[in-house]
Amino acid sequence: MTDTAGTALFHQTMPFTVQLGIEVLEHSADVVRSRLAWAENLCTLGGVLHGGALMSLADANGAVCAFLNLPEGGQGTTTIESKTNFLRAIRDGHAVATSRPLHAGRRVIVVETEIHDDAGKLVAKVTQSQAVL
Repeated sequence: MTDTAGTALFHQTMPFTVQLGIEVLEHSADVVRSRLAWAENLCTLGGVLHGGALMSLADANGAVCAFLNLPEGGQGTTTIESKTNFLRAIRDGHAVATSRPLHAGRRVIVVETEIHDDAGKLVAKVTQSQAVL
């Protein structure tokens, strides 16, 4: 089920997520889940969902997770570091990203995101650091 309030939050704060067609499934301080549908215009040769599209999904998902874990007085966040390990390709269906905070500090928030395919297989693992603004 789509989380309409979460999708609106993504689309209002990051208009690029509208272009990608990202839908939010769940959002809270503990977990943020969203998905990106496979589309030919987001692929490389051979019909594989482009790594940049997957990284954009993970970055947006992690950013909202960090935002929902802002310390008192925090205005927002910005990505200062991101590490991605790709494990398999997506050739149809959806990429589903799940982000959880690893560390919510006063100056930096670290988020871990896993991307799975529709079969539940791990596609990528992303760790990112978000500076608190």
